[in-house]
This record gives sequence, structure tokens and C-alpha cells, in this order.
Amino acid sequence: MSDAQDHKEKMQQVQAQHRKKVSEATDPGRGLVLINTGKGKGKSSAAFGVVIRALGWGQKVAVVQFIKGKWKTGERRFFEDRDLVTWHTMGEGFTWDTQDRERDIAAATAAFGKACDLMASGDYDLVVLDEINIALRYEYLSTETVIEGLKARSDKTSVFLTGRDAPQELRDYADLVTEMNAEKHPFEAGIKAQRGVDF
Repeated sequence: MSDAQDHKEKMQQVQAQHRKKVSEATDPGRGLVLINTGKGKGKSSAAFGVVIRALGWGQKVAVVQFIKGKWKTGERRFFEDRDLVTWHTMGEGFTWDTQDRERDIAAATAAFGKACDLMASGDYDLVVLDEINIALRYEYLSTETVIEGLKARSDKTSVFLTGRDAPQELRDYADLVTEMNAEKHPFEAGIKAQRGVDF
């Protein structure tokens, strides 16, 4: 058998297996819970890629930012300037900037209250909870509270949670968990964050 014929037969087997899996898959009849976590860069960036995908299908999207505060990012400028998504930046900046635990807890609680309203409203196909895992890591919110809020969401609403150190209980509840690993980062070589790449 020639290499070309061998390759064709292997690809036909792969295709048949994939088509079988697709034919057996079912629609859950509800939105999904997705998590991007890990020490690698790109957790929020990937979530905003999904925002673009949802907008491409004419879906309604909301974003609640838990940590980044008034820091202007390219994605925030893009989506806010075009009024494409409902955007709430409710954090007060990086946790090492505020240095006030009670204030951080109050900000995270208010942000999650807003998130719960958006998730339960039935108005949105996708809600992104950007950097909520950081609020969980520092115990500004409890994992149980967040899961209860997710359970109370509208059936139509998918939720994307980002930030490193997602707790195991939340990972177990989610439909999709992606762990982003850090192999190399320019900041470690003394290169400052670049507009359009890092923010």
C-alpha cells in the first residue's frame, strides 16, 4: 500500500470516529460554565475571543471585571466605544494596589451582585466574569456563593470565569476548564507590558 493510500485510510477512520462522536452528542438545553485558569498569559484574552464569537452570532454579552479597576485595556476600549457589550468594571485595581481587604471584599461582593443580576435576567447569552478567580483566591468571595449564583443563572446564559487558581470545587462544577501554563513571558526578561499585546 502506498503512503498516500495509507494516509487516506487513516484519515477516513479518524473522520468516521469524529462523525460518530458528533452524532451521539446532545444539546444540554442550558448555557455552559467555562473556566480559563492557570499561571499562563491569555486567560482573559481567550474569553474575549469567545465574546467576539458570540457577537458574530448576534448574541448578547455582558462583562463584569472584578480586579482590573480603571486600567484601560484594548478590549475594554473596543467593546465600550462600540457599545457592543454591557460592560461593568467594578474592581479597584490589582490586589496589591488597594491593600485594603475590607474594601476589596466590598468591591467583589458588589461585582458579584451585579453578575448575578445579569446571569439571572435571561437577557444575555454570555456573561464573562473576568478575574473572578482572583477574588476567590483571596477569599473576597466564597466558592459556594459563586456556584449558587451560577446555578441560579438563566438556562440560556453561558458564563466564562477567568483568573488563575480557580478552586477545585468550581472546576468540578464547570463544563469546560482550560489550564493555561506559563512557559515563557517577556516580563521575566525585563520587557514591560506592550499596548495591543498585553493590554
